[in-house]
Amino acid sequence: MDKAVMEYTVEKTKELLSAATCCAEAKQAAQAWLDAIGTPNEAALTKAYLQELEEDIVTIDGLISFAESEMGAQVFGDDAPNVAAHAKEIKAAGAKYCDCPACAACEAILAKKSQLL
Repeated sequence: MDKAVMEYTVEKTKELLSAATCCAEAKQAAQAWLDAIGTPNEAALTKAYLQELEEDIVTIDGLISFAESEMGAQVFGDDAPNVAAHAKEIKAAGAKYCDCPACAACEAILAKKSQLL
């Protein structure tokens, strides 16, 4: 793997780990991947990590639906309409995914998927 791609992915992985919006499964996969760098398990854990990110990243349509749902109102409280409006705004600008810190890190890492495998 290219050194620059590896450094970039490590940086984005650390951002993912520090994101308050990152789920436990993604954090576990991220840490396992970091721990596997340079070991015989690196390739297998890279695949597992990327698969977890693909499962966890929230599409922009998913975010809109969630923010407009009853569960979204429970999670976001009075801010739910603002979250939905923001999601619609970034979708109109071309966003495919949620732009929270965790999803932004996932998107950045997944953009390098072909170089990581």
